[in-house]
Amino acid sequence: MINEAILRQLDYIPNEALTEQMARIINNTSSFEKIEKHIMELHKQLKVDGSYIAMSNSEDYFKIKIDAPSSELTDEAHSKIKHWCEKYKVDTAKVDDKDTYYIKGFVH
Repeated sequence: MINEAILRQLDYIPNEALTEQMARIINNTSSFEKIEKHIMELHKQLKVDGSYIAMSNSEDYFKIKIDAPSSELTDEAHSKIKHWCEKYKVDTAKVDDKDTYYIKGFVH
């Protein structure tokens, strides 16, 4: 049930495959329970910039995808992500040559 609720918050329509993928992502995200609500908050904040959090198609991680329509909004989204990582002690990995980050988990 928790996986389905997270899927809905990230604008997915739950099904068996997505629920299984969500379980793998949660298991792969260090101390997920400590950052879960913060991930959802960031998702809402980034929507204003045309960006969002989604499940990666290639890795078992959440990804932060910057799809802003302008360079100003892209810069603003990068700033929000940096601030969010510092504030909540979240480790991310930037994907080379893309405005995308993987959420690795809570930094202990």
